[in-house]
Formats: sequence, structure tokens, C-alpha cells
Amino acid sequence: MVNVGVNKIATQAGNIRLMNNLEADLRDRLNKKPILLMTHLVLGYPSLDTNYEVIRQMAENGVDCIEMQIPFSEPMADGPIIVAANQKSLSKGITVEDSFQFAERVIKEFPQVNFLFMTYYNIVFRYGEERFIKRSTDIGIKGFIVPDLPPEEGETYIRISKEHGMAPIQFFTPTSSDERMREVAAIGGGFIYCVARRGVTGTKLELDTDLVQYLQRCRAATELPLAVGFGISSREDIQMLTGKVEMAVIGTATIRLVDEKGADKVASFMKKLQ
Repeated sequence: MVNVGVNKIATQAGNIRLMNNLEADLRDRLNKKPILLMTHLVLGYPSLDTNYEVIRQMAENGVDCIEMQIPFSEPMADGPIIVAANQKSLSKGITVEDSFQFAERVIKEFPQVNFLFMTYYNIVFRYGEERFIKRSTDIGIKGFIVPDLPPEEGETYIRISKEHGMAPIQFFTPTSSDERMREVAAIGGGFIYCVARRGVTGTKLELDTDLVQYLQRCRAATELPLAVGFGISSREDIQMLTGKVEMAVIGTATIRLVDEKGADKVASFMKKLQ
């Protein structure tokens, strides 16, 4: 039944894969860089002012995509550092409206970056799928990462996103079969987020035989760019992935850096990664 559902969505989306704006931009950047960099932050943690300063330093130091997480009370795919950041942001009263207004500001000020919204489906559902997607489009968001929405349950979200030229970014995991990867890739857009391991974010990445074989399966399943996240924290990690995927994702490491050393250390960290 699962496969039928995914195939139905893929059929409705059309059999010819069209390159959206995000994918086209990433491919253009790859003509100039061997691997791209995406970073992650939780909006409102530790404050929106700090978010702005962190984004400024990222934008000025070659970050290609920034994943802005709209805080949610039960971020099930995230590790303890990001879970705590979500909880603290919510305790300060950060709202979806605050997130939209902040996103609109930074998108205007840093047009060299592809900005994405990452959140959980309850946020999108409560706001209203079409309203959420349309407003995101209007302010210049390039795509969405919604880790708790299986494609079988996301038919309207995927369809409306594509109608607005947005990338409904999909996931591969180490437990995905080859067939499942191909099905998911057929309905995705922008890039595929390859979860590097089972579990949650924040654990150290290691390039072992299992990971190499997994990334080879990911590559065989899709023509979309591949982004790898969950555990990347150093230049060595990124060099290890160069030639195997198109983009590395830094999340927990940056939040930990800001917590321990302050936002003014982000620029030097970004430089060291590239």
C-alpha cells in the first residue's frame, strides 16, 4: 500500500522531472565549488538578534544554504542540543509569525544564500498548508524540510509546493530500500537529504564501509543533488564527503559553538570548514 501511495503522488507530479530554482542554483554553484555547505539554526535561540549575527557571518563566508528551523515542542528527528534549543526558543515566546518576519528580513539582506524552512508538520498543518507555502514563496524561501511527514501523507503539501516553485525536500535513510529511494526521489525537489545514520542529529560522523555503500546507493537512486547531514562538524568531515555528495550539512556543531564560545566565532569556523 505504501508503494502505491508514493507512485500515485509521483504520477500526479508528472513523469518528467523538472529542475526547480533551488536545484538550478545548486548546480550552478557546483561549477565553482567541489562541495556546497548548508547550515542550520533554530529561530529564536538564543535570540533572534543572535540568529541574525550568525546568519550574517555565514552568508559572508560562503555558506550556500541556511536551514532555519521554526521551533516546535516535539522535534523528534533532532538530538538533545537542538531539542533544547527548540524548547528554550518556545519558552521565550517565539512564534511562527516571528519566524516569518525574521526570515523575510534576512532573505532580503543576504540574497546570496538559499534560505529554507525546516519544521515539523504540525506547524504547517495548523498554519494551513497553502497559506504557509504561499507566504514562504512570497518572502523568498526556496524549499522546505519537514522530517516527520511521510510522502504518502504529504500529497497536497508536495503538490502545492511544486505549484509554487518550491522544493519539497525528501529524505533517504540507511534503512531505505533501493526501490524506496527511487520512489521518494521521484516526488522530491531541490536536493535529497541523506540521513547519515539511524537515530537523531548530533552524533559524530564516521566514513566506514556501511556509509560508503549507503552513499553509493543514494547516488544510484536519483539525479538530484545529495546533501549529507547528522554528525558533520569539521573540515575533515567535509573533505571526506567531497566527490561523494554535493552538499554537507552542519547543524549541531554550530549551535554548540555559539553556546560555548559566542556568535562572534562563527565566521572563523565557517572559514575553517571550506
